[in-house]
Amino acid sequence: MPFVKLVKNKAFFKRYQTKYRRRREGKTDYYARKRLVTQAKNKYNSPKYRLVVRITNTDIVAQIVYSKITGDVVMSAAYAHELPKFGIPVGLTNWSAAYCTGLLIARRLLTQLNLADKYEGNQEIDGTYYEVEEVDDAPRPFQCFLDVGLRRTTTGSRVFGVLKGAVDGGLKIPHGENRFPGWDTTKKELDAETLRNYIFGQHVSEYMAELEEDDEDSYKRQFSRYIEKEIGPDDFEEMYEKAHEQIRADPVYVAKEHNYDDAAMTKMKKYKMQARNLKQRVDRIKQKKAAWLAKRAADE
Repeated sequence: MPFVKLVKNKAFFKRYQTKYRRRREGKTDYYARKRLVTQAKNKYNSPKYRLVVRITNTDIVAQIVYSKITGDVVMSAAYAHELPKFGIPVGLTNWSAAYCTGLLIARRLLTQLNLADKYEGNQEIDGTYYEVEEVDDAPRPFQCFLDVGLRRTTTGSRVFGVLKGAVDGGLKIPHGENRFPGWDTTKKELDAETLRNYIFGQHVSEYMAELEEDDEDSYKRQFSRYIEKEIGPDDFEEMYEKAHEQIRADPVYVAKEHNYDDAAMTKMKKYKMQARNLKQRVDRIKQKKAAWLAKRAADE
């Protein structure tokens, strides 16, 4: 029998160090998190802000977050499921929706900090590179860093759609243009027209028109929600232009009011156990003790 080296021996287990819970669950890249969270010591207690972007099957989440010893603190948040309020009823996870979500989080945060009038962002959306400039006699622009989590940062990824929307909305986020759609790897330059088409949903519009012409059954199946809302290939640019205007006009989140009627409140109270006071708790123990003693006496 050949020699087999015992790797996981006593020495291995004595020195084994358990990884953090979120690393064991595969949720957090602590190598990246350390660099996104650690602040320079000469900045004392100044927070280091992050634009956290997470994309699910049905939604896009954008948050402005900073970390404390007790945990992360969310300053502001925007979600793609809010976009129907701004005139985008369908396609809430495509590149154009990601851009709108980034624009929404930027305008919402700057309104919250009273900087919306001083930093209006990029008003002419033509796909060219934009970076917010500092205004004289005003606070510096709000700076944060992109946090993509475990998502691959491939060219054209939707996380960069959120980034572009946030930058055009007036946030200062260090970035290059080599991960936006339209980047030419051979010429080392960005095709602004391609990026503009992605911002206004023209890539979806072209595919929609092509599929309608080639395969009507597939078109009806894949774009059934667009057909239901009467959105055609020629309606995309106008829809997104209006959405951008509405987001800039009123980005503030308004919480819904939950009004419960008397019947609903009674039903909730019926199933909710009321907390006992001290006298009730002491009396309950006495009753249980007396019942136990009585049962014991009966058995004897």
